[in-house]
Amino acid sequence: MGKCLYLECMSGISGDMTAAALLDLGASRGPLERALRSLPVDGFSVAVSRVKKSGLDVCDFDVRLDAAHENHDHDMEYLFGGGRQPAGEHGEGHEHACDHGHVHDHDGHGHDHDGHDHGSHDPSHPHEHRGMKEILEILSRADMTERARATAVRIFTILADAEAAAHGVDRSRVHFHEVGAVDSIVDIVTAAVCLDDLDVTEVIVPYLCEGNGMVRCQHGLIPIPVPAVVNIAQAHDLTLKPTDIQGELVTPTGAAIAAAIRTSDRLPERFTIERVGLGAGKRQYERPSILRAMLIADASAGSNEICKLETNIDDCTGETLGYVMERLFEAGARDVHYTPVFMKKNRPAWQLNVICDPKDRESMEKIIFAETTTIGIRRVNMQRTVLERECVRISTPLGEADVKLCRSAGTEKCYPEYDSVKALAQKSGRSFQEVYELVRQAGTSAGLSR
Repeated sequence: MGKCLYLECMSGISGDMTAAALLDLGASRGPLERALRSLPVDGFSVAVSRVKKSGLDVCDFDVRLDAAHENHDHDMEYLFGGGRQPAGEHGEGHEHACDHGHVHDHDGHGHDHDGHDHGSHDPSHPHEHRGMKEILEILSRADMTERARATAVRIFTILADAEAAAHGVDRSRVHFHEVGAVDSIVDIVTAAVCLDDLDVTEVIVPYLCEGNGMVRCQHGLIPIPVPAVVNIAQAHDLTLKPTDIQGELVTPTGAAIAAAIRTSDRLPERFTIERVGLGAGKRQYERPSILRAMLIADASAGSNEICKLETNIDDCTGETLGYVMERLFEAGARDVHYTPVFMKKNRPAWQLNVICDPKDRESMEKIIFAETTTIGIRRVNMQRTVLERECVRISTPLGEADVKLCRSAGTEKCYPEYDSVKALAQKSGRSFQEVYELVRQAGTSAGLSR
C-alpha cells in the first residue's frame, strides 16, 4: 500500500514550497536529477539548501533563471510595490551555491556537473512561449515514470484550464508565463517525481490559507486570490481560508498541485506521524513562509470505529436500489440495508443505511450521489463492540465448507458461511436449512464451538 501525505498549508502553497517539502520528506535525489537533466528546456539551474524560517531549519528548493527567463516571482517590490520589507525573515541564513542541472545539498561551494548547464541561452532566439502542446511534448521526453508523468500532466492541465478561463480563451491558446515558464515546469516535474518516489497514493489537504490585496502580473495588477487560483478552487472544491496577510500565499502552480493530488480534505480523528518535511517559500511575509508536509498513518485503522451513512429515497426504482447495494458492497461497505419509511406527505420510501470504515466514507457518498436521486446524506461516526472472530474451513459429509468462529467470555460459536451452504445445497440437492444444520454440527464435532 502507498503512503498518506498531509499538506498543512498555513502559509499557503507554491510549486517551490511543495518541491522543497517533499525533498525534505526524503524523496530520492537520483530520479529527480535524471528527470531534470532530461528536460529539453534551457535557462535554469536548480539548487537545494537549508534556510532558517522563524528559527526552524527548513529545506529550500531554488529554480534559478537566467536573465532571459526571469519572471520576478520572488521580487516583493515588483509584485506589491511600496518598498515592502516585512520584518522577521529577510536574509535569515539563506545562502546558496551554484548547481547546473543537478539537485544536491550545499556546502558553500560551486559545482559543475558533466558539462551539463541548463543556464545557457542563445540571445538570438526570442523568449519561448509555451502552451499545453509544447508542455506535453516536454513531458513526453522527460526521464520519469509513467505515474509521475501522469501526475505532471494532470497538474498542467488543471493550471491551463484555470488560466484559459481567466483570460477567456481556449486551453490550446494559453501561451503565457503561468503555464509555460521554466520555473513552473521544473517545480511541477519535481513535485510529480518526488510524489512518485515517496509512493504517495493518498493526499489530505484540508484548506489553503490565502492572503489579500493586489499582486502584479505581466498584464498588470490583479486581486488576490488571483483569478487562476479562484478558478482552480471552484472547479476542484478546494477550501480557501482567508488571512490578514497582505500578499499572495497561494500561487496558481501551488493550487494546481493541491487540486491534482488531493484525495481528501479530512484528517483522520487520530493519526501518527511517520515523517515530516518543511519547505521554504521565497516571498517575505509577516508569517513564516513554510509548507509542512507529513507522512501519516490512520491511528484508528483496525479499531472498532465505523461510519454510518443514511438517506431517505422515495423516487428510485427497485432495480436502481439493488444496483446501488451491489456497488457499495464492491467498494468495501461493511453492510448495506434498506428500511421502509414514510416521508412527508405520507409518501412511502426507503431509508438507505450504509456501514463503512471512516476512510471509505467519501467514496461511499460519491456512489450514493451518483446512483440515486438523493440530495443529502446524514453521517455519524460510531464505536462498536465486536467478538473476536476467524474464518475456518472444515470438512463435512457433503464436502468442505467455510464457517465463522466467534469467541466471547471463554465460549466459542460456529456460524456456517452463506456461500458455502448455498454451494453444498445446490450440489447435493438438499434444502438450505438441512445443509446449514449439517455444517454447524460438523463444526461442533470438530470442537469449533463449545
